[in-house]
Amino acid sequence: MQLSDIIEIKAISPAMKVANKRQLLQELAHQAAKRTKLDSRQIFEALLHRERLLSTGLGQGTAIPHGKFPGLDRVYGLFARLVTPINFDSIDDQPVDLVFLLLSPENSGGDHLTALARMSRIFRDPSVLQKLRGTDNAAGLYAILTEPAASTSHAA
Repeated sequence: MQLSDIIEIKAISPAMKVANKRQLLQELAHQAAKRTKLDSRQIFEALLHRERLLSTGLGQGTAIPHGKFPGLDRVYGLFARLVTPINFDSIDDQPVDLVFLLLSPENSGGDHLTALARMSRIFRDPSVLQKLRGTDNAAGLYAILTEPAASTSHAA
């Protein structure tokens, strides 16, 4: 699975303005509802519940809020680059400015984990993070997220 299979340019917000984690999750849920036809409140509540269990803030200013939902036919991704970093209760206590929302079908264990692993690998690469932070348009962000070097592991 490539990121281009789960995200499209229209699902990228290059300059999202939110004041806090709750507002971010509400905005992401609203945008995801338009793409998936799920109820935005249902998405928001599921994301909030997941965050209460354990923050999805990975460190280095990144987060991958995620959830599984009945009624989805495939894995969906949304990406947001925040104008102002927000507190996200990340493992390194650093504010978050790069967010990838991942929504998966209820019974998609393998695809869900593959997408999470691929995105977390991208978010661990300092050169990719620098490119994402230095790009302010959806097409450029999409190109960075879906470039083969970012979505595959390094060749041996």
